[in-house]
Amino acid sequence: MADAARGVVTAQDAALARLRDRLARGVLRPGDQIRQEVLAAELGLSVVPVREALKTLEVEGQVSYYRHRGYFVAQLDLDELTETYRIRTLLEGEAVARAVTRIGRDDLDRLREAIRDIATFTRSQDIAAVTAANRRFHFTLFEAAEMPRMTNFIRMLWDSTDAYRSLYFADAAHLRLINTEHRRILRAVREGDVAAAVELSAAHRDHALAALARLLAQTP
Repeated sequence: MADAARGVVTAQDAALARLRDRLARGVLRPGDQIRQEVLAAELGLSVVPVREALKTLEVEGQVSYYRHRGYFVAQLDLDELTETYRIRTLLEGEAVARAVTRIGRDDLDRLREAIRDIATFTRSQDIAAVTAANRRFHFTLFEAAEMPRMTNFIRMLWDSTDAYRSLYFADAAHLRLINTEHRRILRAVREGDVAAAVELSAAHRDHALAALARLLAQTP
């Protein structure tokens, strides 16, 4: 019985990982319908673990469920997206300010490693890997603030907009820009310049939001 239970958890984790990967790569885009039976067949799984994975993503705000229609990738309008980024600015500004005064050598090494990984994965056009490395860069910084509850709130906000992040990273110019901005943030953090680190991080978010606003305006 215990082995069977572990098998269900493993299948659910596999389904969740594959769904996250498709969201990160933009295979599943905002507004797309997710057909459980089709997805389960593609993954070689039963519908049950796929359904449980979708419920997890629904709690995170990445998918929405509509009665008699099923699951869809969550779709935000510009006002909702702007509000999400505004909340992020408030929380992340505090986290970055605290992190600069507490960050250690190992954290700085992880920031540098994330920047190198983003450059590598950009060249191979692996958007899912770029997304993961980008998240690692920022959450290394947030976690250095040593405020786990705030970091969890920030993580929920990031999760809710993952599908939009993949749209932003699909543009090669955006990929070049994010690492340029990451290097500036890292320099400010390394130098202990709190004001610059907060300001550069805010500009980094603002550039992403402005680009996404343009993309949403082009969407019929």
